[in-house]
Amino acid sequence: IVQFLGTIAQSRKDFISKMTISSKEARETNYWLRLLRDTHFLKDINLTKLINESDQIVKIL
Repeated sequence: IVQFLGTIAQSRKDFISKMTISSKEARETNYWLRLLRDTHFLKDINLTKLINESDQIVKIL
């Protein structure tokens, strides 16, 4: 991910901006996955694996 963002960033400031946005989006996705799990909105879907992967992405970013 970092290598990919590095190739599309125009400058260091642009790279930091993209990383900040990516981190925010990852945390928001994590929030919604947990909300779906905790409210049992999607009863037939096990969200544990997706939440674990989302946690890892948040930690990377």
